[in-house]
Amino acid sequence: QVQLVESGGGRVQTGGSLRLSCEASGSWHGMNSMGWYRQAPGKARELVAAISNTGTTTSGNSVKGRFSISRDDAENTVDLQLDNLKPEDTAVYYCNARAYGYGFNTRDFWGRGTQVTVSS
Repeated sequence: QVQLVESGGGRVQTGGSLRLSCEASGSWHGMNSMGWYRQAPGKARELVAAISNTGTTTSGNSVKGRFSISRDDAENTVDLQLDNLKPEDTAVYYCNARAYGYGFNTRDFWGRGTQVTVSS
């Protein structure tokens, strides 16, 4: 199984920056992708950005050009750089890993989330 722990959330003003980090631990055979999702109050969870094990990235339209994702397989981490933050980016950000291993087929694992608050 995979455990994910996020860090780096906080409160910033509009236009500010934050960097979120997520570290994976546990046991798995392969990790197809790692990424970040977010959920604002009263809204559905949405993809922010994800990166595959080949380095291919995907991001939500609302964050393109402002957020960037990176992955370090040696350290089992995935980072999200958030620049030019806007109040609408306020949400709980969740780390995600899609992995398979002994005793389990490919499935999603989630961290507990970290709060990002952007004030105007």
